Amino acid sequence: MLNFTREEFEKIVEQGIKSIPEKFLQKLDNVAVVVEDEPTQAQKNKLGLCPDSTLFGLYEGVPQLKRGTNYSAIPDKITIFQKPIEAVATDEKDIKEIVKNTVWHEIAHHFGMDEARVRQAEAKRRKKML
Repeated sequence: MLNFTREEFEKIVEQGIKSIPEKFLQKLDNVAVVVEDEPTQAQKNKLGLCPDSTLFGLYEGVPQLKRGTNYSAIPDKITIFQKPIEAVATDEKDIKEIVKNTVWHEIAHHFGMDEARVRQAEAKRRKKML
């Protein structure tokens, strides 16, 4: 298992954010990206996950497509979970790729994509990379 300091891991997350195309980064609205060790049991319960499920990231908030005129200024939150990513990554290159993909996935939720649509877009993106 890889074991980065929080500061090292946060730098990897920053790199993952910077890998998102600028046209999307400019449209991010009122969202904070944070790093936590692991998801809480409450977060897992909210998603209906089994206790042994692995979760790399989580978007919590109101997707841009669902925001109405009464939308409050409370920031949405994307959490990247360090320990589950470190547990499955084989090396530093792998951890950077997992983080980059996780950041992309959670930002897609921020823009209003549901899980099925995000997975379809990920598959399409992977094909382009081949």
